[in-house]
Amino acid sequence: MAVAPEDVQGDGREVVISVKDLHTRLGKQEIHRGLNLDVYRGEVLGVIGTTGSGKTTLLRQIIGLIKPQSGTVDVLGQRIHSLEGEEVRLLRRRWGVLFQQGALFSALNVFDNIAFPIRELRKEGEDIEEEAIHRLVAVKLHMVGLEPADAWKYPAELSGGMLKRAALARALALEADLLFLDEPTTGLDPVSASEFDTLLDQLHHELNLTALMITHDLHSLAALSDRVAVLDEGKLLTVGSLVEVAEFDHPFVKEFFQRRRGDDELRALPSY
Repeated sequence: MAVAPEDVQGDGREVVISVKDLHTRLGKQEIHRGLNLDVYRGEVLGVIGTTGSGKTTLLRQIIGLIKPQSGTVDVLGQRIHSLEGEEVRLLRRRWGVLFQQGALFSALNVFDNIAFPIRELRKEGEDIEEEAIHRLVAVKLHMVGLEPADAWKYPAELSGGMLKRAALARALALEADLLFLDEPTTGLDPVSASEFDTLLDQLHHELNLTALMITHDLHSLAALSDRVAVLDEGKLLTVGSLVEVAEFDHPFVKEFFQRRRGDDELRALPSY
């Protein structure tokens, strides 16, 4: 897709997600108060923030599930909340979403969960044979480190780590350009979380993905994020590298980084 001139920064970086002056109100609660944020092509942007700062609401607005009170959200050069019908469907093919709890269909086995978005293309008029779907699902299973036999298991039969991998396979079923991650390691033990971080990092580089990741896991931030954005009181508080953000003088930031683990990736962070 051609990129509009305003979507390229002076340093040559392409902006693939642009949030401008976002105001959001849910009922009587004001969630965002003039929030501005850009995501660049090929990066992983980690988003952290205080409780109620609007992290998950922001993700849902970017993928078009919630409409803001005012402001704009541009995704891959298109104004998401101005699109309708076929335009929305075509844009949504270009991203995948890994929700916090996986959000797999409990009544479907892993194979059918991964195949679901591919089969939905048939409803849009595309001729996709079942044999091709089987091949694609097999590729996705291998991509996320699941065995062929896992395809016939149901979500209730999976461990937490396997559930996350199956959900990731479904998120990537349509060869996404963008990946949205909502607390990807929530519910995983430290070993499984570390393994999942490694998988995400590998796929990010192999598939040249751009990703926006909401997390409270400092290890995931260190392992995956090129930049970190901090939300507070409905606005962008600061954005930069992990080290730069860790040095930002703010009570939430200081408290967040006090809880850091002693892993190699985190040794460069300041101590408080």
